[in-house]
Amino acid sequence: MAGEIERIEVKIQPVALEGRVVVLRPMEESDIDGLTSVALDPDLWRYTTTILRSRDDVAEYVKSALNGFRSGTVLPFVTTLKDGRKIIGSTRFAKIDTEHRRAEIGWTWIGRPWQRSAVNTEAKYLMLRHAFETWKCMRVELKTGTLNQRSRNAILRIGAKEEGILRKHMILHDGRIRDTVYFSILDNEWPAVKTRLESMIERRME
Repeated sequence: MAGEIERIEVKIQPVALEGRVVVLRPMEESDIDGLTSVALDPDLWRYTTTILRSRDDVAEYVKSALNGFRSGTVLPFVTTLKDGRKIIGSTRFAKIDTEHRRAEIGWTWIGRPWQRSAVNTEAKYLMLRHAFETWKCMRVELKTGTLNQRSRNAILRIGAKEEGILRKHMILHDGRIRDTVYFSILDNEWPAVKTRLESMIERRME
């Protein structure tokens, strides 16, 4: 019958995703101090619903992420440099829906010294490859605030398609109301996106 698709059993479990520049490894409670060392930059949280101002905030952030993992809908990572394994940020899969073979990539932040490098590009590549090639996702979602032009440009640059704007979607940490723009990459689009990302990584490594 048209529209039918194979049902695939997927088990969401901790995994380390290793590239040439970064290693995304499962977040642990013991990462609180390492994350705190790079997370307390106000610029990182300008467009987010939360803001990390202290170690206690980071501890709550980690606790929430790990609770999401235990619920089966979140797989959080710490982003580390492959050389020395220094923690430089965090990212996660969220809204994981194994029945409908989709997941969201988000909650991504990287310390300012490592922005505009190969780090974020390779991290997205590793996560998308895992989603499409291991979990066999049909769809991966990404979202950001409409005013976060840097993030919007970065998502488009990797080959995601803009789908639309959810108006008055979220309340930011400072009380502002955020409109959210959604993007997606589909399984049939992944081969081209994969080639694009590999080329981008190569250029940033030169």
